[in-house]
Amino acid sequence: MSQIIAILGATSNKAYELLNILDERNFPASKVFALSSEDNIGRSVSFGDKTLDVSDVSKFDFKQNFVSLVFACGSIEEAKAYLPKAAKSGAVCIDLTPTFRMDPDVPLLVPEVNPTAIKDMKKNIISSPCSISTLLALVLKPLHEAATVKRIVVSTYQSTSGQSRAAMDELFNQTKALFMNSVSEPHEFPKQIAFNVLPQVSAFMDDGGTFEEWMILTEIKKIISPKIKLSATCVRVPTFVGHSASVNVEFDNEISAIEAAKILSTSAGLGVLEDPEEYVTPEETAGEDLVFVSRIRDDISVDNGLSFWVTGDNLRKATSLNAVQIAELWVGDSHK
Repeated sequence: MSQIIAILGATSNKAYELLNILDERNFPASKVFALSSEDNIGRSVSFGDKTLDVSDVSKFDFKQNFVSLVFACGSIEEAKAYLPKAAKSGAVCIDLTPTFRMDPDVPLLVPEVNPTAIKDMKKNIISSPCSISTLLALVLKPLHEAATVKRIVVSTYQSTSGQSRAAMDELFNQTKALFMNSVSEPHEFPKQIAFNVLPQVSAFMDDGGTFEEWMILTEIKKIISPKIKLSATCVRVPTFVGHSASVNVEFDNEISAIEAAKILSTSAGLGVLEDPEEYVTPEETAGEDLVFVSRIRDDISVDNGLSFWVTGDNLRKATSLNAVQIAELWVGDSHK
């Protein structure tokens, strides 16, 4: 059944990729409304061979326009203000922001990992996890089912596109300025991002961790198991697209690197390099729908330990593709 879609934050990186994926996958959309805040009115975005004019979300009536499906790709403030209105009008809302992820009545969904969670939707809102949580969940779930994950230590390497288009522009402008012996002051980041790494993704919290680090912990617990212990350090790196993570996992039960590689190689959404001397880089994942796992090896410092490298296109499977797959799951379930 064809859907009438509204996209909040339609000029964002997430929305740009989401519109491409909806078109690529021939999602049944009879009409798409591009919505954003007042400062983006007058701009346009592309959906396949169509050009969509961006409308003011504050003046948009979801009910009168018969909207059945909403994607929130913009700010937390936008999602908080308009998703409940859209949900109340009868639309199913898929939120790509952190706004409702910890709401017990809102399922946090990765379709390959916990598809049955869609039945827990009580507010017409479904959340898509943060990009790193999505990448990790795809890898951790099959390993958890095989040997029960006990504790995870993860260090992330996150590209500038995970923050915003302006952040990508800042990396480009700073890099160009340095080659020209000029100076480009940081605005989107607290310090220079070009030729640098910043051990801060999002705002710091009272315990010294960042919101992103807390979010990974809470989301993995909600998606996979509340018993999992997790420590995260999130780092912003000077790349445009692609998030990666160095992951160390301790299990309750015995599992070897060889066994883990075989399990992961048959798991949905993953590309696996079983040779521990081969690996995939963020640059190689740009435009790819799979999440890649490489450098899988035994950790001899603990009983039942593994280490591995995970990388994927943060704008595709880790974010926008996951949201589209949620929509596909909902459309399929709602018409059975």
